[in-house]
Amino acid sequence: MIPAVILVEPREEGNIGAVARAMANMGLEELVLVNPVAAVGRIAKAFAVGAGPILDTARYADSLESALEPYQRIIGTTSARARGLPASPLTPRELPAILRDEAPDTSTALIFGPEVSGLDNEQLAHCGHLVSVPCAPVQPTLNLSQAVLVVAYELYAARLGDLAVLGERPHPATASEVEGLFSQVVPLLDAVGFQRDDTFDGVIRDLRRLAARAGPTSREITILRGICRRAQRTLERE
Repeated sequence: MIPAVILVEPREEGNIGAVARAMANMGLEELVLVNPVAAVGRIAKAFAVGAGPILDTARYADSLESALEPYQRIIGTTSARARGLPASPLTPRELPAILRDEAPDTSTALIFGPEVSGLDNEQLAHCGHLVSVPCAPVQPTLNLSQAVLVVAYELYAARLGDLAVLGERPHPATASEVEGLFSQVVPLLDAVGFQRDDTFDGVIRDLRRLAARAGPTSREITILRGICRRAQRTLERE
């Protein structure tokens, strides 16, 4: 599988161009820019060298949620110094083995956060897996394009080694389908009195993490939405 690369609020035009070059080096083509601070112009094209077409065809999104809608498997990246993560991140070398369990046509996205702050906890909650590049403690963070290159290289090496031999598997739900489920879960929990205090947002965030880790199929999401719908109707009759 060949994933898309999503950059959230990239600040430096040169970094965007360098990311496009790293993608081209490793056989990736689909770039999504979420609210880029920097415009994509002459400097980006110069850093991209021969990867200008990736910049020309980049998709723009005004929110991470809208950027993620087409994708079924979402991989977030985080710094080795990040704290309070729900699970220990994978190394880039471990990632291909995880993705090998997916159907060959599973749409996959790799998310990279802003250069200064990285992805925040709300953004990481959308991710089924997290990846962190091990670095020396003296300099624990990478430049944005370096991080893209390292992760993309491991996936490319896995493809060259024919590690992604897959059988026929159910298709994971898209991010849009999962959001549809939560559009029913939140009001249902409110209706049964679960939304009691200001911890509710944290509970929903944890449930999002659970859904992202579980990687439910489209059919499973349909079943859960049917349960929510039936429960809501029962409450309305009471």
